[in-house]
Amino acid sequence: MSEQELKLNVPRTSRASVERAMKRGALKHVHLRAKYLDTPDRALVKAGIALRLRQEGRKWVQTIKMPGAHALDRMELNHPLSGPTLDLSVYQDLPIHKKLLKLESSLGVRYETNIRRMYRNIRTAAGVVEVSYDLGTITAGDICLPVSEVEFESVSGQLQAVFLLGLKWQATHGLLLDLRSKAERGDRLASLSDKLAALGELDDAAASAERVKAVASYWAPRPIQPVRLKPSMSCADALGAVMQECLEQIARNSAVLAEIDTAGICITATPEHTHQLRVGMRRLRSAWSLFEPLASLPPQTWRDEIKDHFASLGTARDDDVLRETVLPVLNAAGQPPVELTATVEDDAAPALARSVAFQTCQIDLLACAVNAHPIQPPGVGSIAHATIKPKPLRSALRERLQKWHKRVLQDGLRFDSLEIEAKHDLRKRAKRLRYGLQFGESLLPARKLLRYRKQLSRIQDILGEMNDLYVAREKFEHIRESQPGAWFAVGWIASRLDALTKNARKAFETLKTIDHF
Repeated sequence: MSEQELKLNVPRTSRASVERAMKRGALKHVHLRAKYLDTPDRALVKAGIALRLRQEGRKWVQTIKMPGAHALDRMELNHPLSGPTLDLSVYQDLPIHKKLLKLESSLGVRYETNIRRMYRNIRTAAGVVEVSYDLGTITAGDICLPVSEVEFESVSGQLQAVFLLGLKWQATHGLLLDLRSKAERGDRLASLSDKLAALGELDDAAASAERVKAVASYWAPRPIQPVRLKPSMSCADALGAVMQECLEQIARNSAVLAEIDTAGICITATPEHTHQLRVGMRRLRSAWSLFEPLASLPPQTWRDEIKDHFASLGTARDDDVLRETVLPVLNAAGQPPVELTATVEDDAAPALARSVAFQTCQIDLLACAVNAHPIQPPGVGSIAHATIKPKPLRSALRERLQKWHKRVLQDGLRFDSLEIEAKHDLRKRAKRLRYGLQFGESLLPARKLLRYRKQLSRIQDILGEMNDLYVAREKFEHIRESQPGAWFAVGWIASRLDALTKNARKAFETLKTIDHF
């Protein structure tokens, strides 16, 4: 069967209200203890498969889950067992059966879950949804991760019902979107346990540092991942696939910033999480620009929300770049001591990630990406499809990217004469073009584009450094009268900008000569 569910983390402060909401209907309880199996080299995980033996009350059930059509969709097969003994014969009619038999001798328990679940069905206008509230732990070796989440799973009707109910509970109880399955968290926890075990019990400084690094890697920032588009896809389906990947990057980084696993225990978020969150937002907006004439987009209200959230994180990013990138270079060049005051509070990004408005926005857009539009914003009609003329995906994307290339080159070849704001706009267009190439890379001639993408990346690096220096120069100019040491920074930045301007012009001239598309 196909399992379609939305999972929301329940912060400690929201648990009492969620429990009260669960008790407003015919509630059921069950104790779930599961053992997840895999090979030492994680062969099943690498294939996108989760295999478990789970005790549900007094019953044992063997479950296998495999990827479905989209991020919320998983193929799930359940078979009752007489006890906790693996039986691969139940899959003999599946294509995967032979592969499982080859792995059988090396399969072992990687991690375990211990969950107390309360659940009930709720009927909505769009269908019936099973709501499950899970409290418990995931354990691998000697380490344990808490679980506190609500799952909304479609029982009957439309997938829209899952989002309708999920949005209502998210806003009412302050819940947080979490795209990680228990299997994903458990697998990562088992890998962490293996790393820590390999480090042994040495207490020297080097070993302690490696342990800290290993633990931090569990919540590592989530970078860009490839998007696999197929020529047979419609432009609308391709946009949905691209949106899902962008939202994965946004949601996974914002989850760490919101301290889903670690609230009140430790802080695992870093400036890189904020950076990757902004990258995900910029990629999402670039995708909308790329597909605007090709497929129906989410309502303008929702697109504006992402733009506003992106802008709200810009100042925090500028402060991080100044402290971590620009200042070290200036200090190495002989910068006298200066005092710089942060423009924003350090908790700006975590506060945004936890906010009801941002969480609602993520869920709304995820619904759009999987074609389960939950609610149109006030004053916005249904999303129109009639005005979009279908086009073959490959040729449509190539045409759009070629147009973007010409615009970037047109301004880049007269870079010296551009005003600062125009240079900033050109940087954004070059970045948008680079993201567009990433979205369509599975449909474009990769080898032919290699030099082009490398040169475009170089241009983006030059323009990015220039933008950071313009922002830094403004900050130093603001304090140079009260702190004379800032004059050094202003002069050094001016000299560096002159050099980068020449580099940028040459880089655009080189881009013009490279064969592309």
